[in-house]
Amino acid sequence: MAKKILVATIKPFAKKAIKDIEKICKDSGYEFILMEKYPEQNDLVVAVKDVDALIVRSDKVTREVIENADNLKIVVRAGAGYDNLDCEAATEKGIVCMNTPGQNSNAVAELAFGMMIYMARGQFNGKSGTELKGKTIGIHAYGNVGQNVARIAKGFGMKVLAFDPYVDKEKMKAEGVVPVDSVEELYNICDYVSLHLPSIPETQKYVNDKLLSIMKPGATIINTARKEVICEESILKVLTERSDLKYASDVAPEKKDEMLEKLGDRVYFTPKKMGAQTLEANINAGIAAINQIINYFEKDDNTFQVNK
Repeated sequence: MAKKILVATIKPFAKKAIKDIEKICKDSGYEFILMEKYPEQNDLVVAVKDVDALIVRSDKVTREVIENADNLKIVVRAGAGYDNLDCEAATEKGIVCMNTPGQNSNAVAELAFGMMIYMARGQFNGKSGTELKGKTIGIHAYGNVGQNVARIAKGFGMKVLAFDPYVDKEKMKAEGVVPVDSVEELYNICDYVSLHLPSIPETQKYVNDKLLSIMKPGATIINTARKEVICEESILKVLTERSDLKYASDVAPEKKDEMLEKLGDRVYFTPKKMGAQTLEANINAGIAAINQIINYFEKDDNTFQVNK
């Protein structure tokens, strides 16, 4: 019998992405199953019962989902972050978890600049704003998205700095980026700080009042990563105390209403997470996900496994 591959997405892929995924799946001899906009989490729990592989986007692959999946061998999160996958539960059952790093990096990076311009121009309130040219941008975490941010920033004529202890400084220099020795230095001297940290235990509330309070006068922090990396109490406190600072995020905080009420147009939050919401990123991530599943089954390729 052909292996079953389920694509389960509350937020559907683009129609072209689904067509391409289905074609690749069937051409390779696999059964394609699609479940979109399902109303209840239990629908996913039931749907995974006899499938061999699962592709999701922001869907919650919980322990309950995994424990009910009798045949599941691999789960691929179409995107970079994978905190919606219970990797511990998957590992216990011998299920491989993967992400698709880099496929939506340009989309996220472009959104970061859209948000920078929006904040620099006072949320288009009709008053004079400022330009990005000549400003200094600090990239906090120089991964796939951070590298795209650096590329675009140079096109704007910005000076680009970055902090990432896991990336070779010579690589940064070769790409026209100035590496800094400490995260404190990054926050202290940059006009814009762009966050690209993954959401892992070590980064929870990493950006706190210690860093926010030393930011350069008039600075703006842009978050297209995860809301968990920002300490909400700290950013509310510091921005209340310092009326020169601004914050824009692609992930609405829990204290969204309170922040909007107290800080007004110095903060901005997208209504939904929009970083990967482009046709191109959608297609790229979907195709990468199905190809990774096929390569895993056919070639035992686990290159993008995240729960090794």
